[in-house]
Amino acid sequence: MEQYYTDERNVQILIALLKEHNIKRIVASPGSTNVTFVGSVQQDPFFEIYSCVDERSAAYMACGMAAETCEPVALSCTGATASRNYYPALTEAFYRKLPVLAITSTQEESNIGQLVPQVIDRNVQPSDTVKMSVHLQTVKDDDDEWNCIIKANKAILELTHHGAGPVHINLTTRYSRRFDVKELKPVRKIGRFCLQDKFPDMPACKTAVYVGSHLRWSERLTKAVDRFCASHGAVVFCDPTSNYTGQYRVHYDLYSAQRLQDSNVEVDLLIHIGNMSDMCAVIRKPKAVWRVSEDGLLSDRYRTLEAVFEMPEEFFFEYYASDRVIPADYLVECRKKNEEIERNIPDLPFSHIWMASRLAGKLPDGCTLHLGILSPLRSWSYFRLPPSVEVYCNQGGFGIDGNLSSMVGASVVSSEKLFFAAVGDLSFFYDMNSLGNRHIGSNVRILLVNNGLGAEFHLFKQQNSTYVNNVERYLSAGGHFGQKSPDLVRHYVDDLGFEYLSASTKEDFIQVCERFVTPSVTDKPMLLEVFTDVENEDKALYDLWHIKKERSLKAIVKKGVKEVLGDDLSRKVKKMLNC
Repeated sequence: MEQYYTDERNVQILIALLKEHNIKRIVASPGSTNVTFVGSVQQDPFFEIYSCVDERSAAYMACGMAAETCEPVALSCTGATASRNYYPALTEAFYRKLPVLAITSTQEESNIGQLVPQVIDRNVQPSDTVKMSVHLQTVKDDDDEWNCIIKANKAILELTHHGAGPVHINLTTRYSRRFDVKELKPVRKIGRFCLQDKFPDMPACKTAVYVGSHLRWSERLTKAVDRFCASHGAVVFCDPTSNYTGQYRVHYDLYSAQRLQDSNVEVDLLIHIGNMSDMCAVIRKPKAVWRVSEDGLLSDRYRTLEAVFEMPEEFFFEYYASDRVIPADYLVECRKKNEEIERNIPDLPFSHIWMASRLAGKLPDGCTLHLGILSPLRSWSYFRLPPSVEVYCNQGGFGIDGNLSSMVGASVVSSEKLFFAAVGDLSFFYDMNSLGNRHIGSNVRILLVNNGLGAEFHLFKQQNSTYVNNVERYLSAGGHFGQKSPDLVRHYVDDLGFEYLSASTKEDFIQVCERFVTPSVTDKPMLLEVFTDVENEDKALYDLWHIKKERSLKAIVKKGVKEVLGDDLSRKVKKMLNC
């Protein structure tokens, strides 16, 4: 009988990545739970396998091999207590910083605690035995496959990260008897590069930078990114809170929001910097991603991560920049697309989006804008702000709590400049106690959009109303906080020493707008409460997302497939069609 690789995909992924990362030495101990792994690697001439019955001795053998060769060595054992015998040698490896990879095979995690023979809990390891422990589950769908690839890469890279040391992989098996896979499917290797490493060559391809939420930029970093873009014909796509104001910024959110076209930009190589972002969808799945971050983490938002550069951002961009200048055709093309949509923005109903369109260009130079999550973040992203305005949002944990408090905290340490906040009513009432803080100065301006509930749950894009009745009862928390009372907030902030403004129509808003954006610090902090209806919020978003009326063939196919097959099946079909 001919024997090849197991058909267990998680085992295949691990084997493929061991080969990609050039880990060839394995010390294997006998057992039934690691048959699919050992039975696969033993027929592959790439691997150099050694047998040892006693797992304690096997692990010490791996320590000796790793010390002698200065290369990682893998271990493989079965279930039950076999892995416990690795602890003495893994402790030795931990304190001597030896790259030993302990692969412990196991049954499904669901069997833990169910009195199933030979199943023990390996979820927690002693802190001084391994640098990292991951679990490679059975692969049942694309999400499992991606998750296994990320975790296996992460574990293997940790063997030599910030000094060498042992790492643990818990590998699930279903005891498959099929060893008929003749060739391993390619598995994405992820590399990590630090300052002392040899960097890969930058490919000549369509390149873009995406900046997630980002703190204030240094002049050095801005110059480095601009020079990089000039050298590679690249552009910079931004989250609303990216705070990049260089010459290669593309304001693309409005164009990418259009639903009747294929509006997501295609990128061959994406340089991903910054932190959490809710706006990454402006870019269609890039072919490859290089992540630049000092944390060195394998953050794979687009699921095409190929390399992580663990270093300051300015160092990366300065290294890959040169004196050559590539024509800015890509930049011109992207800007032209968005500008075309901007010229055709319809007359929107009275809504947060309409207010953002009126206020965005009027914010005073040098001020700071704090946005609440979801509606405020989205609404303001479609319109251009003055370059000198910094923007922040609590996107890290992405909760409605604390948006006002964050703005208040910033305002009290920089009392010389204006701070604006835009929040919805649920977020406001959640955090309203922050307005009673005695440190608040007159440099605070708050836009409160009060539609009496969580409007997000009523929008056409959510489709909650199609399968849940009475959304406002619980999901969108209607009926609280005075139900759009015209007096509740007014009395509260009046007593706290705020100047109170309000609007319920476009005409009202236009009358108070100029006062709200007064460029100088006034005698009191301000709060502008605007009362809107959820129907208008919904229509405004729909109208803004459907400015471009032409529908491409691909867009028709994608929409039709989703309507007929549903979300899960449509994703699979679109993947097959490369839609």
